[in-house]
Amino acid sequence: MPRFKAYLIEQSVDGQVSGHLSTLPSEGLDPGEVTIRVHYSSINYKDALAATGQGKIIRRFPCVGGIDMAGEVTESADPRFAPGQKVIATSFDIGVSHHGGYAEYARVPAKWVVPLPDGLDLKESMALGTAGFTAALGIVRMEDNGLAPSNGPVVVSGATGGVGGLAIDMLAQLGYHVVALTSKETEADYLHMLGAAEIKPTSSIDFNKVRSLEAGLWAGAIDNVGGPILHWILATMKQAGTVASIGNAASARIETTVFPFILRGVSLLGIDSGYMGFPTRQRVWERLAADLKPSHLDAVTRIVDFDELPSCFGDFIAGRVKGRTIVRIAR
Repeated sequence: MPRFKAYLIEQSVDGQVSGHLSTLPSEGLDPGEVTIRVHYSSINYKDALAATGQGKIIRRFPCVGGIDMAGEVTESADPRFAPGQKVIATSFDIGVSHHGGYAEYARVPAKWVVPLPDGLDLKESMALGTAGFTAALGIVRMEDNGLAPSNGPVVVSGATGGVGGLAIDMLAQLGYHVVALTSKETEADYLHMLGAAEIKPTSSIDFNKVRSLEAGLWAGAIDNVGGPILHWILATMKQAGTVASIGNAASARIETTVFPFILRGVSLLGIDSGYMGFPTRQRVWERLAADLKPSHLDAVTRIVDFDELPSCFGDFIAGRVKGRTIVRIAR
């Protein structure tokens, strides 16, 4: 294997974190049973935090960034994978403490690898990436907990983000009445295009006056925000409603009461896409290639070349990005 290009994140002696495109030798690959020639990766908010040092994401320096990758197997010590096979690898320690997808080649443990399911190509799999897997996992967990379109509306917070937008699209095509909760009222047309039946601005809610229980509105909720918004969502759930807690874009803290849980039987499900193993991981990816495949994936996705990657992170940190961004690693 020749030397290969990678986006390497390093920490200086004074603790400053920075990333840059570099060239690494083949012996620089991390341990693992499966070596992948990466075709595509993606940019998630977590990737931007890692690359800029804005968040304490990287647990080992230096580390190649990128928590997602999709490509073709070049070598495998595991009989489940063969050279030339198309595969996906996301989450676990990828791009955090194990070299990630921002590289022409990557080597990862076989237990992190998913065969590309029929119904998806490599580019589509990275248009989904961790964001799509997380949204789908939330929906699957909620359905397993009894959620169905006939139960009532589902509200999605952080609606213009990668997870939120994909969740709206998936839920709408499954037949749910989806309400998009957003602070970006100017994006109403975009959210309606994804399938939102209603737009609820966060400015219409006085979060300082939310009681322990409010009128029951939602059969289900996907929350990407946390903090006061999650408190409001819990207070406004219908009887036996189900909430998928996915993110903490506003706050990791939540001040609420037990009343939604003990008086309305509300379920709060924690969605850990990072370390969810098999067979659930395989099951979710197979549904992403079938009934959970978003209808508007192309419309919400942009592609950047590998050399453009370093210039993209600032927009993610500043909240100027909607939808999904794919990084084309190989041509």
